[in-house]
Amino acid sequence: MGERLLMKGNEVIAEAAIRAGCRHYFGYPITPQTEIAHYMAKKMPKVGGVFLQAESEVSAINMVYGAASTGKRVMTSSSSPGISLKQEGISYASGAQLPAVIVNIMRGGPGLGGIQPSQSDYFQATKGGGHGDYHLIVLAPSSVQELYELTVDAFNLADQYRMVAMILGDGVLGQMMEVVNFRDEEPIVKVDKSWAAYGHGMKREHNTVTSIHLDPAVLEQWNIALQDKYKIISEKEQRFELYKCDDAEIIIVAYGSVARIAKNVVQVAREEGIKVGLLRPITLWPFPTKAFEQVIDKPNAFLTVEMSSGQMLEDVMLAVKGRKPVHFTGRMGGMIPKVDDIMAKIREIRAD
Repeated sequence: MGERLLMKGNEVIAEAAIRAGCRHYFGYPITPQTEIAHYMAKKMPKVGGVFLQAESEVSAINMVYGAASTGKRVMTSSSSPGISLKQEGISYASGAQLPAVIVNIMRGGPGLGGIQPSQSDYFQATKGGGHGDYHLIVLAPSSVQELYELTVDAFNLADQYRMVAMILGDGVLGQMMEVVNFRDEEPIVKVDKSWAAYGHGMKREHNTVTSIHLDPAVLEQWNIALQDKYKIISEKEQRFELYKCDDAEIIIVAYGSVARIAKNVVQVAREEGIKVGLLRPITLWPFPTKAFEQVIDKPNAFLTVEMSSGQMLEDVMLAVKGRKPVHFTGRMGGMIPKVDDIMAKIREIRAD
């Protein structure tokens, strides 16, 4: 058995990255994720790695691009405004098909907003916050244990598919402390990285890492290849949890820390005689449409709950395809949905 430790979410992300083989971290402090950088600053030198606090988020993401180009496992982290500053570099890395892990511990916005938790970066993460036709693999943990496991998974998926993977958390998960069960050894995926620009002693042709293709016909073929890869990922990598959905008359759809609240709602509702279930997306991209296909015939309605204006709501409606009513309730600006508020919405849906 591995170690069993009580740790803060942000520190667990950093520890998981190190255990996953990450030896290059470039970042910049911003609340509520600064503990990731702080942990990396302490631990990276002890494991022969590189920690560098860049002069800005723009610098950090371009350092990620450079390190990823050599085939090394590399990570950066930030919170909402900082992730916005990284978007050009994220698009560049996606265009060059570079594996890297980016962590976004979301806070309220728009703009500088506040430092309280939010889920209002869903569009940015899942629809592509930078320019061009690209996707990130987006993983949404709902516990500190999952922050560990999905961070390791993010590095494996990034390498396997040669693309950027994002851990999308929020201030609740980043700042909370829970017991984490660490493995003795991580399931590290080994892949061929003969594409990387890591030096070769003039023994082969040069590898070129770039996202610029000035011939439109060449660029179109590059984009087609990306879309073909995204189709494979969408088919193979959808992840989700179904909780008490078999007999549910209303199914809540929620992710991240809000899904924890939703599980409490399921229990409260059932004690009241209302059969409620939870569909929790774990991959936000690819969005788990297969989960909806499994349960679509069971409920009378779906209820999406978010710490946003309803950004995931659009994907839920697309997955449901008009076959059942889809309702929404949420809070914004760093406010957290309460069990009582969600229960009030459930009673309203049931009464209609």
